[in-house]
Amino acid sequence: MSSRRKFIQSAALASAGMAVGSFSATAKSYSRIIGANKKVNLACIGIGNRGGEILNALHGTGLANIVALCDIDMGAPHTQKSIDKFPGAKRFQDFREMLDKMGNEIEAVSVGVPDFSHFPITMMAMGLGKHVYVEKPMARTFYEIELMMAAAKKYNKVVTQMGNQGHSEANYFQFKAWKDAGIIKDVTAITAHMNASRRWHGWDTSIKKFPAAEAVPATLDWNNWLAAAQYHDYNHDYHLGQWRCWYDFGMGALGDWGAHILDTAHEFLELGLPYEITALKAEGHNEFFYPMSTTLLFRFPQRKKMPAVDITWYDGINNIPPVPEGYGVSELDPDIPPAGNGKIQPVKLNPGKIIYSKELTFKGGTHGSTLSIIPEDKAKAMSSKLPEVPKSSSNHFANFLLACSGSEKTRSPFEIAGPLSQVFSLGVMAQRLNTQILFNRETKRITNNRFADAMLTGTPPRKGWEQYYKL
Repeated sequence: MSSRRKFIQSAALASAGMAVGSFSATAKSYSRIIGANKKVNLACIGIGNRGGEILNALHGTGLANIVALCDIDMGAPHTQKSIDKFPGAKRFQDFREMLDKMGNEIEAVSVGVPDFSHFPITMMAMGLGKHVYVEKPMARTFYEIELMMAAAKKYNKVVTQMGNQGHSEANYFQFKAWKDAGIIKDVTAITAHMNASRRWHGWDTSIKKFPAAEAVPATLDWNNWLAAAQYHDYNHDYHLGQWRCWYDFGMGALGDWGAHILDTAHEFLELGLPYEITALKAEGHNEFFYPMSTTLLFRFPQRKKMPAVDITWYDGINNIPPVPEGYGVSELDPDIPPAGNGKIQPVKLNPGKIIYSKELTFKGGTHGSTLSIIPEDKAKAMSSKLPEVPKSSSNHFANFLLACSGSEKTRSPFEIAGPLSQVFSLGVMAQRLNTQILFNRETKRITNNRFADAMLTGTPPRKGWEQYYKL
Protein backbone atom coordinates (compact mmCIF):
# COMPACT_ATOMS: atom_id res chain seq x y z
CA MET A 1 0.00 0.00 0.00
CA SER A 2 1.23 3.51 -0.76
CA SER A 3 1.91 6.01 2.00
CA ARG A 4 -1.16 7.31 3.75
CA ARG A 5 -0.61 10.88 2.56
CA LYS A 6 -0.16 9.74 -1.05
CA PHE A 7 -3.23 7.50 -0.82
CA ILE A 8 -5.43 10.29 0.58
CA GLN A 9 -4.28 12.66 -2.18
CA SER A 10 -4.91 10.14 -4.96
CA ALA A 11 -8.28 9.14 -3.49
CA ALA A 12 -9.32 12.79 -3.34
CA LEU A 13 -8.48 13.16 -7.02
CA ALA A 14 -10.42 10.02 -7.83
CA SER A 15 -13.42 11.22 -5.84
CA ALA A 16 -13.39 14.55 -7.68
CA GLY A 17 -13.56 12.71 -10.98
CA MET A 18 -16.38 10.47 -9.88
CA ALA A 19 -19.04 13.10 -9.36
CA VAL A 20 -22.38 12.31 -10.92
CA GLY A 21 -22.33 13.76 -14.40
CA SER A 22 -23.01 12.25 -17.81
CA PHE A 23 -22.13 8.60 -18.23
CA SER A 24 -19.63 8.30 -21.05
CA ALA A 25 -20.99 5.05 -22.47
CA THR A 26 -23.78 5.77 -24.93
CA ALA A 27 -27.08 4.44 -23.59
CA LYS A 28 -28.95 2.67 -26.37
CA SER A 29 -32.68 2.13 -26.42
CA TYR A 30 -34.17 -0.34 -23.98
CA SER A 31 -36.23 -2.03 -26.65
CA ARG A 32 -36.24 -5.71 -25.83
CA ILE A 33 -34.32 -8.02 -28.14
CA ILE A 34 -36.42 -11.11 -28.65
CA GLY A 35 -34.14 -14.10 -29.06
CA ALA A 36 -34.86 -17.44 -30.69
CA ASN A 37 -37.65 -19.29 -28.84
CA LYS A 38 -38.31 -15.99 -27.01
CA LYS A 39 -35.54 -16.76 -24.55
CA VAL A 40 -33.22 -14.10 -23.14
CA ASN A 41 -30.12 -13.55 -25.29
CA LEU A 42 -27.38 -13.88 -22.70
CA ALA A 43 -23.66 -13.10 -22.84
CA CYS A 44 -21.56 -14.63 -20.09
CA ILE A 45 -18.51 -12.72 -18.87
CA GLY A 46 -16.28 -15.05 -16.86
CA ILE A 47 -16.79 -18.66 -17.97
CA GLY A 48 -14.31 -20.65 -15.86
CA ASN A 49 -14.66 -21.96 -12.32
CA ARG A 50 -17.44 -19.95 -10.58
CA GLY A 51 -18.26 -18.06 -13.78
CA GLY A 52 -18.76 -21.40 -15.53
CA GLU A 53 -21.09 -22.56 -12.76
CA ILE A 54 -23.18 -19.40 -13.18
CA LEU A 55 -23.25 -19.93 -16.95
CA ASN A 56 -24.46 -23.51 -16.55
CA ALA A 57 -27.05 -22.56 -13.94
CA LEU A 58 -28.52 -19.81 -16.14
CA HIS A 59 -28.54 -22.10 -19.17
CA GLY A 60 -30.07 -24.89 -17.08
CA THR A 61 -33.23 -22.85 -16.48
CA GLY A 62 -34.14 -23.23 -20.15
CA LEU A 63 -34.80 -19.49 -20.27
CA ALA A 64 -31.62 -18.26 -21.97
CA ASN A 65 -29.85 -18.42 -25.31
CA ILE A 66 -26.10 -18.30 -24.73
CA VAL A 67 -25.05 -15.99 -27.56
CA ALA A 68 -21.56 -14.96 -26.42
CA LEU A 69 -18.77 -16.13 -24.12
CA CYS A 70 -16.11 -13.78 -22.76
CA ASP A 71 -13.14 -14.54 -20.55
CA ILE A 72 -9.79 -12.90 -20.02
CA ASP A 73 -8.21 -16.38 -20.07
CA MET A 74 -10.09 -17.77 -23.07
CA GLY A 75 -8.90 -21.24 -24.02
CA ALA A 76 -7.23 -22.11 -20.72
CA PRO A 77 -8.23 -25.50 -19.23
CA HIS A 78 -10.75 -23.94 -16.83
CA THR A 79 -12.54 -22.06 -19.64
CA GLN A 80 -12.30 -24.68 -22.37
CA LYS A 81 -15.16 -26.71 -20.85
CA SER A 82 -17.60 -23.85 -21.42
CA ILE A 83 -16.24 -23.19 -24.92
CA ASP A 84 -16.80 -26.84 -25.84
CA LYS A 85 -20.31 -26.87 -24.35
CA PHE A 86 -21.47 -23.81 -26.32
CA PRO A 87 -19.71 -24.04 -29.69
CA GLY A 88 -22.24 -21.72 -31.36
CA ALA A 89 -21.60 -18.81 -28.99
CA LYS A 90 -19.27 -16.08 -30.23
CA ARG A 91 -16.06 -15.76 -28.24
CA PHE A 92 -14.27 -12.72 -26.87
CA GLN A 93 -11.42 -11.98 -24.50
CA ASP A 94 -12.42 -8.37 -23.78
CA PHE A 95 -15.95 -7.53 -22.57
CA ARG A 96 -15.70 -4.06 -24.12
CA GLU A 97 -15.10 -5.48 -27.57
CA MET A 98 -17.95 -7.93 -27.08
CA LEU A 99 -20.44 -5.25 -26.09
CA ASP A 100 -19.28 -2.97 -28.91
CA LYS A 101 -19.57 -5.63 -31.59
CA MET A 102 -22.59 -7.58 -30.33
CA GLY A 103 -24.60 -4.98 -28.44
CA ASN A 104 -27.66 -5.41 -30.66
CA GLU A 105 -27.64 -9.18 -30.14
CA ILE A 106 -27.23 -9.19 -26.35
CA GLU A 107 -30.08 -8.64 -23.94
CA ALA A 108 -28.45 -9.56 -20.61
CA VAL A 109 -25.04 -10.40 -19.20
CA SER A 110 -23.76 -12.51 -16.34
CA VAL A 111 -20.65 -11.32 -14.49
CA GLY A 112 -18.67 -14.12 -12.84
CA VAL A 113 -15.21 -12.57 -12.52
CA PRO A 114 -13.00 -11.45 -9.57
CA ASP A 115 -14.59 -8.98 -7.15
CA PHE A 116 -12.53 -5.99 -8.29
CA SER A 117 -13.66 -6.36 -11.92
CA HIS A 118 -17.41 -6.45 -11.25
CA PHE A 119 -17.69 -2.69 -11.38
CA PRO A 120 -16.52 -1.65 -14.87
CA ILE A 121 -18.29 -4.55 -16.59
CA THR A 122 -21.56 -3.87 -14.79
CA MET A 123 -21.43 -0.12 -15.41
CA MET A 124 -20.81 -0.50 -19.14
CA ALA A 125 -23.52 -3.13 -19.49
CA MET A 126 -26.13 -1.05 -17.65
CA GLY A 127 -25.22 2.03 -19.67
CA LEU A 128 -25.98 0.05 -22.82
CA GLY A 129 -29.34 -1.11 -21.46
CA LYS A 130 -28.29 -4.69 -20.68
CA HIS A 131 -29.74 -6.56 -17.73
CA VAL A 132 -27.02 -7.67 -15.30
CA TYR A 133 -26.54 -10.70 -13.07
CA VAL A 134 -23.38 -10.05 -11.02
CA GLU A 135 -21.83 -12.42 -8.51
CA LYS A 136 -21.54 -11.28 -4.89
CA PRO A 137 -20.29 -8.96 -3.52
CA MET A 138 -21.43 -6.27 -5.96
CA ALA A 139 -18.04 -4.55 -6.01
CA ARG A 140 -14.89 -4.06 -3.94
CA THR A 141 -15.12 -0.43 -2.79
CA PHE A 142 -17.91 1.43 -1.04
CA TYR A 143 -18.10 4.13 -3.71
CA GLU A 144 -18.16 1.68 -6.61
CA ILE A 145 -21.25 0.12 -5.05
CA GLU A 146 -22.75 3.58 -4.57
CA LEU A 147 -22.28 4.31 -8.28
CA MET A 148 -23.77 0.95 -9.27
CA MET A 149 -26.89 1.70 -7.23
CA ALA A 150 -27.12 5.16 -8.81
CA ALA A 151 -26.77 3.62 -12.28
CA ALA A 152 -29.55 1.13 -11.53
CA LYS A 153 -31.82 4.08 -10.66
CA LYS A 154 -30.85 6.01 -13.77
CA TYR A 155 -31.24 3.04 -16.12
CA ASN A 156 -34.39 1.92 -14.36
CA LYS A 157 -35.52 -0.46 -17.10
CA VAL A 158 -32.41 -2.55 -16.57
CA VAL A 159 -32.94 -5.62 -14.37
CA THR A 160 -30.23 -6.21 -11.75
CA GLN A 161 -29.54 -9.24 -9.58
CA MET A 162 -26.65 -10.00 -7.21
CA GLY A 163 -25.71 -13.66 -6.99
CA ASN A 164 -26.48 -14.53 -3.39
CA GLN A 165 -28.54 -17.58 -4.40
CA GLY A 166 -30.08 -18.16 -0.98
CA HIS A 167 -32.15 -15.05 -1.57
CA SER A 168 -34.43 -17.18 -3.74
CA GLU A 169 -34.49 -20.26 -1.52
CA ALA A 170 -36.17 -21.45 1.64
CA ASN A 171 -34.44 -19.16 4.14
CA TYR A 172 -35.59 -16.06 2.25
CA PHE A 173 -39.27 -17.03 2.37
CA GLN A 174 -39.07 -18.41 5.91
CA PHE A 175 -37.38 -15.31 7.33
CA LYS A 176 -39.94 -13.03 5.69
CA ALA A 177 -42.89 -15.17 6.85
CA TRP A 178 -41.59 -15.44 10.41
CA LYS A 179 -40.92 -11.71 10.64
CA ASP A 180 -44.33 -10.82 9.19
CA ALA A 181 -45.95 -13.17 11.74
CA GLY A 182 -44.03 -11.64 14.65
CA ILE A 183 -41.94 -14.75 15.34
CA ILE A 184 -38.72 -12.90 14.50
CA LYS A 185 -38.94 -9.57 16.31
CA ASP A 186 -36.90 -7.41 18.66
CA VAL A 187 -33.58 -8.81 17.41
CA THR A 188 -30.68 -7.31 19.35
CA ALA A 189 -27.64 -9.36 18.31
CA ILE A 190 -26.44 -11.69 15.57
CA THR A 191 -23.37 -13.91 15.53
CA ALA A 192 -22.15 -14.78 12.02
CA HIS A 193 -19.42 -17.37 11.54
CA MET A 194 -17.35 -18.93 8.77
CA ASN A 195 -14.54 -20.95 10.31
CA ALA A 196 -13.32 -23.17 7.48
CA SER A 197 -9.81 -22.95 6.05
CA ARG A 198 -9.19 -20.23 3.48
CA ARG A 199 -6.76 -20.03 0.58
CA TRP A 200 -4.32 -17.71 2.39
CA HIS A 201 -4.17 -19.73 5.60
CA GLY A 202 -0.60 -20.86 6.04
CA TRP A 203 0.91 -17.95 4.12
CA ASP A 204 3.74 -15.91 5.62
CA THR A 205 2.12 -13.01 7.50
CA SER A 206 5.45 -11.19 7.83
CA ILE A 207 5.23 -10.38 4.10
CA LYS A 208 6.90 -7.06 3.16
CA LYS A 209 6.06 -6.82 -0.56
CA PHE A 210 3.85 -8.35 -3.23
CA PRO A 211 4.91 -11.65 -4.86
CA ALA A 212 7.64 -11.60 -7.50
CA ALA A 213 6.74 -11.34 -11.19
CA GLU A 214 6.24 -14.57 -13.11
CA ALA A 215 5.73 -15.39 -16.77
CA VAL A 216 2.17 -14.71 -17.89
CA PRO A 217 0.35 -17.82 -19.23
CA ALA A 218 -0.02 -17.77 -23.01
CA THR A 219 -3.84 -17.75 -22.87
CA LEU A 220 -4.11 -14.90 -20.36
CA ASP A 221 -4.48 -11.18 -21.19
CA TRP A 222 -2.92 -9.97 -17.95
CA ASN A 223 -3.19 -6.25 -18.67
CA ASN A 224 -6.94 -6.47 -19.14
CA TRP A 225 -7.29 -8.94 -16.24
CA LEU A 226 -6.22 -6.02 -14.03
CA ALA A 227 -9.01 -3.86 -15.49
CA ALA A 228 -9.26 -0.61 -13.49
CA ALA A 229 -7.01 -1.85 -10.65
CA GLN A 230 -3.54 -0.47 -10.11
CA TYR A 231 -0.83 -2.39 -11.92
CA HIS A 232 0.66 -5.56 -10.39
CA ASP A 233 3.08 -7.91 -12.07
CA TYR A 234 1.54 -11.30 -12.82
CA ASN A 235 1.91 -14.00 -10.18
CA HIS A 236 -0.01 -17.28 -10.01
CA ASP A 237 -1.17 -16.34 -6.51
CA TYR A 238 -3.41 -13.66 -8.02
CA HIS A 239 -5.11 -15.91 -10.55
CA LEU A 240 -7.69 -18.75 -10.48
CA GLY A 241 -9.42 -17.80 -7.25
CA GLN A 242 -6.26 -16.70 -5.44
CA TRP A 243 -7.30 -13.08 -6.03
CA ARG A 244 -9.73 -13.46 -3.12
CA CYS A 245 -6.81 -13.48 -0.69
CA TRP A 246 -5.59 -9.95 -1.45
CA TYR A 247 -7.05 -6.65 -0.29
CA ASP A 248 -6.29 -5.14 -3.71
CA PHE A 249 -8.42 -7.70 -5.55
CA GLY A 250 -10.87 -9.55 -3.30
CA MET A 251 -13.05 -9.26 -0.23
CA GLY A 252 -11.78 -12.17 1.86
CA ALA A 253 -14.02 -14.47 3.85
CA LEU A 254 -16.45 -11.68 4.75
CA GLY A 255 -17.16 -10.65 1.16
CA ASP A 256 -17.25 -14.27 0.02
CA TRP A 257 -19.59 -15.73 2.65
CA GLY A 258 -21.22 -12.73 4.33
CA ALA A 259 -23.79 -12.35 1.55
CA HIS A 260 -24.83 -15.99 2.02
CA ILE A 261 -25.09 -15.76 5.81
CA LEU A 262 -26.42 -12.26 6.58
CA ASP A 263 -28.52 -11.44 3.51
CA THR A 264 -31.99 -12.16 4.89
CA ALA A 265 -31.34 -10.62 8.29
CA HIS A 266 -29.97 -7.49 6.65
CA GLU A 267 -32.95 -7.08 4.33
CA PHE A 268 -35.87 -8.01 6.58
CA LEU A 269 -34.51 -6.32 9.72
CA GLU A 270 -33.92 -3.21 7.56
CA LEU A 271 -30.41 -2.79 8.95
CA GLY A 272 -29.01 -0.49 6.27
CA LEU A 273 -25.48 0.73 7.09
CA PRO A 274 -23.69 0.46 10.45
CA TYR A 275 -22.59 3.49 12.45
CA GLU A 276 -19.59 1.73 13.98
CA ILE A 277 -17.32 -1.08 12.82
CA THR A 278 -14.57 -2.41 15.08
CA ALA A 279 -11.84 -4.94 14.37
CA LEU A 280 -11.82 -6.88 17.65
CA LYS A 281 -9.31 -9.44 16.41
CA ALA A 282 -7.02 -9.66 13.36
CA GLU A 283 -4.59 -12.51 13.94
CA GLY A 284 -1.79 -12.45 11.38
CA HIS A 285 -2.66 -8.91 10.29
CA ASN A 286 -0.56 -7.50 7.44
CA GLU A 287 -1.00 -4.88 4.71
CA PHE A 288 -1.31 -7.28 1.80
CA PHE A 289 -3.64 -10.23 2.44
CA TYR A 290 -6.36 -11.15 4.89
CA PRO A 291 -5.71 -12.22 8.51
CA MET A 292 -5.62 -15.84 9.62
CA SER A 293 -8.65 -15.08 11.78
CA THR A 294 -10.83 -12.03 12.26
CA THR A 295 -13.54 -10.87 14.63
CA LEU A 296 -15.50 -7.78 13.55
CA LEU A 297 -18.25 -5.95 15.41
CA PHE A 298 -20.86 -4.05 13.36
CA ARG A 299 -23.26 -1.79 15.25
CA PHE A 300 -26.58 -0.74 13.74
CA PRO A 301 -28.91 1.83 15.33
CA GLN A 302 -32.60 1.62 16.14
CA ARG A 303 -34.80 1.53 13.03
CA LYS A 304 -38.47 2.47 13.24
CA LYS A 305 -39.70 0.41 16.20
CA MET A 306 -36.88 -2.13 15.99
CA PRO A 307 -34.07 -2.10 18.59
CA ALA A 308 -30.39 -1.54 17.82
CA VAL A 309 -28.53 -4.60 16.56
CA ASP A 310 -24.93 -5.71 17.02
CA ILE A 311 -23.53 -8.19 14.47
CA THR A 312 -20.32 -10.00 15.37
CA TRP A 313 -18.47 -11.72 12.52
CA TYR A 314 -16.01 -14.55 13.17
CA ASP A 315 -13.69 -16.17 10.63
CA GLY A 316 -10.59 -18.36 11.04
CA ILE A 317 -10.30 -22.05 11.93
CA ASN A 318 -9.43 -21.32 15.58
CA ASN A 319 -11.83 -18.42 16.05
CA ILE A 320 -15.02 -20.27 16.89
CA PRO A 321 -17.73 -18.05 18.42
CA PRO A 322 -19.49 -18.96 21.65
CA VAL A 323 -22.84 -20.69 21.17
CA PRO A 324 -25.84 -20.54 23.50
CA GLU A 325 -26.94 -23.38 25.74
CA GLY A 326 -29.16 -25.79 23.85
CA TYR A 327 -27.53 -24.99 20.50
CA GLY A 328 -27.34 -28.68 19.56
CA VAL A 329 -25.26 -29.97 16.65
CA SER A 330 -24.23 -28.09 13.52
CA GLU A 331 -24.99 -30.40 10.64
CA LEU A 332 -23.64 -29.72 7.16
CA ASP A 333 -26.29 -28.80 4.61
CA PRO A 334 -25.55 -30.87 1.47
CA ASP A 335 -26.64 -27.93 -0.71
CA ILE A 336 -23.93 -25.65 0.69
CA PRO A 337 -20.81 -25.56 -1.52
CA PRO A 338 -17.40 -26.37 -0.02
CA ALA A 339 -15.86 -23.51 1.92
CA GLY A 340 -12.39 -23.61 0.42
CA ASN A 341 -10.31 -25.15 -2.33
CA GLY A 342 -13.11 -27.43 -3.48
CA LYS A 343 -13.01 -29.69 -0.45
CA ILE A 344 -15.42 -30.05 2.45
CA GLN A 345 -13.28 -29.52 5.54
CA PRO A 346 -14.18 -30.59 9.07
CA VAL A 347 -14.87 -27.60 11.29
CA LYS A 348 -16.20 -27.29 14.78
CA LEU A 349 -19.03 -25.08 13.64
CA ASN A 350 -20.35 -24.98 10.09
CA PRO A 351 -20.90 -21.60 8.39
CA GLY A 352 -24.00 -19.85 9.65
CA LYS A 353 -25.55 -17.52 12.18
CA ILE A 354 -27.13 -17.26 15.62
CA ILE A 355 -29.87 -14.64 15.95
CA TYR A 356 -30.72 -13.35 19.45
CA SER A 357 -34.02 -11.59 20.08
CA LYS A 358 -35.51 -10.47 23.37
CA GLU A 359 -37.65 -13.61 23.60
CA LEU A 360 -36.26 -16.22 21.18
CA THR A 361 -32.94 -17.46 19.86
CA PHE A 362 -32.56 -18.83 16.32
CA LYS A 363 -29.77 -20.77 14.68
CA GLY A 364 -29.25 -21.02 10.96
CA GLY A 365 -26.79 -22.03 8.30
CA THR A 366 -25.85 -20.31 5.09
CA HIS A 367 -27.26 -19.92 1.58
CA GLY A 368 -30.85 -21.25 1.63
CA SER A 369 -30.64 -23.09 4.96
CA THR A 370 -33.67 -22.45 7.17
CA LEU A 371 -33.67 -21.19 10.73
CA SER A 372 -34.62 -23.23 13.76
CA ILE A 373 -35.59 -22.06 17.23
CA ILE A 374 -33.31 -23.20 20.06
CA PRO A 375 -33.31 -24.90 22.49
CA GLU A 376 -35.40 -27.82 21.23
CA ASP A 377 -38.05 -27.61 23.95
CA LYS A 378 -38.70 -23.98 23.02
CA ALA A 379 -39.02 -24.98 19.37
CA LYS A 380 -41.63 -27.61 20.25
CA ALA A 381 -43.60 -25.11 22.31
CA MET A 382 -43.62 -22.67 19.40
CA SER A 383 -44.42 -25.17 16.64
CA SER A 384 -48.16 -24.49 16.54
CA LYS A 385 -47.58 -20.73 16.17
CA LEU A 386 -45.26 -20.95 13.18
CA PRO A 387 -46.79 -19.72 9.91
CA GLU A 388 -46.77 -21.68 6.68
CA VAL A 389 -43.79 -20.76 4.55
CA PRO A 390 -44.51 -20.28 0.82
CA LYS A 391 -42.48 -22.15 -1.76
CA SER A 392 -40.20 -20.31 -4.15
CA SER A 393 -41.62 -19.80 -7.62
CA SER A 394 -38.14 -19.79 -9.16
CA ASN A 395 -34.51 -20.25 -8.24
CA HIS A 396 -32.17 -17.25 -8.26
CA PHE A 397 -31.08 -17.73 -11.87
CA ALA A 398 -34.59 -18.27 -13.22
CA ASN A 399 -35.79 -15.31 -11.16
CA PHE A 400 -33.29 -13.08 -12.97
CA LEU A 401 -34.22 -14.31 -16.44
CA LEU A 402 -37.95 -14.14 -15.72
CA ALA A 403 -37.45 -10.57 -14.52
CA CYS A 404 -35.64 -9.77 -17.79
CA SER A 405 -38.81 -10.78 -19.64
CA GLY A 406 -41.10 -8.95 -17.19
CA SER A 407 -42.60 -12.02 -15.51
CA GLU A 408 -41.07 -11.52 -12.03
CA LYS A 409 -39.09 -8.98 -10.02
CA THR A 410 -35.58 -9.87 -8.92
CA ARG A 411 -35.20 -10.68 -5.22
CA SER A 412 -31.69 -9.26 -4.85
CA PRO A 413 -31.66 -6.12 -7.02
CA PHE A 414 -28.99 -3.52 -6.47
CA GLU A 415 -31.14 -1.39 -4.18
CA ILE A 416 -31.25 -4.36 -1.76
CA ALA A 417 -27.87 -5.95 -2.46
CA GLY A 418 -25.97 -2.64 -2.55
CA PRO A 419 -26.21 -1.64 1.13
CA LEU A 420 -25.44 -5.24 2.13
CA SER A 421 -22.31 -5.19 -0.03
CA GLN A 422 -21.34 -1.82 1.44
CA VAL A 423 -21.50 -3.34 4.93
CA PHE A 424 -18.84 -5.82 3.80
CA SER A 425 -16.75 -3.07 2.22
CA LEU A 426 -16.75 -1.18 5.52
CA GLY A 427 -15.89 -4.37 7.39
CA VAL A 428 -12.93 -5.07 5.12
CA MET A 429 -11.67 -1.53 5.67
CA ALA A 430 -11.74 -2.02 9.46
CA GLN A 431 -10.05 -5.37 8.93
CA ARG A 432 -7.36 -3.94 6.65
CA LEU A 433 -6.56 -1.07 9.01
CA ASN A 434 -7.12 -3.20 12.13
CA THR A 435 -9.02 -0.37 13.78
CA GLN A 436 -12.41 1.07 14.69
CA ILE A 437 -14.37 3.06 12.11
CA LEU A 438 -17.09 5.56 12.98
CA PHE A 439 -19.46 5.98 10.04
CA ASN A 440 -22.04 8.71 9.46
CA ARG A 441 -25.02 6.97 7.87
CA GLU A 442 -26.46 10.24 6.56
CA THR A 443 -23.38 11.69 4.84
CA LYS A 444 -21.85 8.25 4.14
CA ARG A 445 -18.47 9.42 5.37
CA ILE A 446 -16.05 8.10 7.99
CA THR A 447 -15.66 10.66 10.74
CA ASN A 448 -12.75 9.43 12.88
CA ASN A 449 -10.09 8.38 10.36
CA ARG A 450 -9.12 10.46 7.32
CA PHE A 451 -7.24 7.60 5.71
CA ALA A 452 -10.21 5.24 6.08
CA ASP A 453 -12.50 7.94 4.67
CA ALA A 454 -10.30 8.14 1.57
CA MET A 455 -10.55 4.36 1.23
CA LEU A 456 -14.30 4.68 0.63
CA THR A 457 -13.35 5.88 -2.84
CA GLY A 458 -10.07 4.03 -3.21
CA THR A 459 -7.23 4.70 -5.59
CA PRO A 460 -7.98 6.22 -9.01
CA PRO A 461 -8.71 3.81 -11.87
CA ARG A 462 -5.91 3.05 -14.32
CA LYS A 463 -5.69 5.15 -17.44
CA GLY A 464 -8.29 4.04 -19.95
CA TRP A 465 -10.81 2.93 -17.31
CA GLU A 466 -11.92 6.33 -15.97
CA GLN A 467 -15.13 6.52 -18.00
CA TYR A 468 -16.85 3.83 -15.94
CA TYR A 469 -16.66 6.05 -12.87
CA LYS A 470 -18.77 8.82 -14.41
CA LEU A 471 -22.51 8.44 -14.25
